[in-house]
Amino acid sequence: MEEIDAPPSASVAAPAPKDDAGHVARADEPDRSNGGSEPRVGSRPAPGTRRERVEGKGPSPGARRLYLVYWAVWFVIVPFVLAIGLVWALTPPSGIEHGGILGWLEYGVRAQPVPVGIVLFTIFEMSLWAGRHKLPLSHHAYPMVPAGVPAELRQHFDRARSLVDEAWTILEKKKGEVPAADRESLEEDLDALEVAMHAEPFEEKPFVDALVRADGQIDAKLGHWKKSELREYMESILIAVLVAMTLRVFVVEAFKIPSGSMIPTLQVGDHIFVNKFSYGPQVPFAKKRLFTRMPPSRGDVMVFAFPEKPEQDFIKRVIAIPGDELRAKNGHPIINGWTVPSCVVGTYRYTDYPRDNAGQVIGPATPHEGELFVEYLGDESYLTLYDHAQGGMGEAQGPYQVRPGEVWVMGDNRHNSHDSRMWFGGQGGGVPFDNVRGRALFVWLSTDDGRVDWTRIGALVMGRPRLPAAMSALEPQLAKCLSTRPPVSETTPPPSPQGGR
Repeated sequence: MEEIDAPPSASVAAPAPKDDAGHVARADEPDRSNGGSEPRVGSRPAPGTRRERVEGKGPSPGARRLYLVYWAVWFVIVPFVLAIGLVWALTPPSGIEHGGILGWLEYGVRAQPVPVGIVLFTIFEMSLWAGRHKLPLSHHAYPMVPAGVPAELRQHFDRARSLVDEAWTILEKKKGEVPAADRESLEEDLDALEVAMHAEPFEEKPFVDALVRADGQIDAKLGHWKKSELREYMESILIAVLVAMTLRVFVVEAFKIPSGSMIPTLQVGDHIFVNKFSYGPQVPFAKKRLFTRMPPSRGDVMVFAFPEKPEQDFIKRVIAIPGDELRAKNGHPIINGWTVPSCVVGTYRYTDYPRDNAGQVIGPATPHEGELFVEYLGDESYLTLYDHAQGGMGEAQGPYQVRPGEVWVMGDNRHNSHDSRMWFGGQGGGVPFDNVRGRALFVWLSTDDGRVDWTRIGALVMGRPRLPAAMSALEPQLAKCLSTRPPVSETTPPPSPQGGR
């Protein structure tokens, strides 16, 4: 239990008031010195006024704005920035592996950045909450402390508010379990504390006496139902972990892009959120969905378990759906005999590093150059890249027949993507619906060898195509291609006799 110490100015007890006969009045008796018409500060309110607060004059508009700034800064922005910063700090540059506890922490952060971030956010927020009375702008926190409350008592006043609310909540929930005598005594102490809190003018000693007495009585008579501070912290952390895991399993999950197969839509080092609700949330440890929204639409960027090695997650763009016939000529897709329309943007350049399956650099940099296109498929417009160095790879591919229960996918970096065209020893293959994790949303963090690329944060994976900052010179031609986009009727493949849409 938190102890409340009276400040030095209130350490000497004031003499209790006496009547004309020298009788010392009890704390719960009315003060007869003013004719008995008004209760003294610290006495029980008149019937019908229990738990009524004396709010006084409300905060001004300026104070309300400062209150919003206080809460937004200290309990949203600061813990969020600290959590993101620590996640970033525990994500080492490519090729660096630490041992011991640090290596274990880095592995956990790399594998589950979102749950770790949520837990860190909760821990930072609780730490700030513990010192909330000492933070800048804290004196503007709402509800406003009444005028006259000394600065050194503000924390105790806030605790008194919490104590009163918690006690009344317990009394209301445990009506039949608290003995009548204890309830009556507690109600008197709570009423006395509330009167002392809102007395005008505020008197320090009656407030401290009432708080110390109420705190002791509540601890003695309601301690069985009270939550300890440690228990509240542990429950907060547990709830944060459960929320994080529930979100990860059913709603949204974070993934890191380890390779350049989706350049320029996604860059190596991008961290993205994936919407697991898009196609129906999967039941954990079972290849079933609570409800299904299959198949994915053409043009969707989705994460899935690689059919040849389900323990690996891939990200590609859906090109063909069940019943479609898919061909490719120099990487350009042909669906049911119809060539997907495109618009030339210009020459695109980037540097890539050979990496292992974990995304770690394993060789020297390689410069790449290719032609950049905007491709139109259904209502989606997206960027595709055709690397000059790989121009002779797979000049004509297919035909491939998309079977029921699967979709065929391609990377946006068409000549540098291990996708449906190359799987199963070059025979090709689709992604079974059961392997689909979810649809990509946006980039929430992008790092390149430990450096944050702030221009990538917030970039949508689907929607209007977005060029990286280094290729901003192509923006005018990109805008032209988007402004001259054909109507959807001309960007939708013809139906297949097999039943494709």
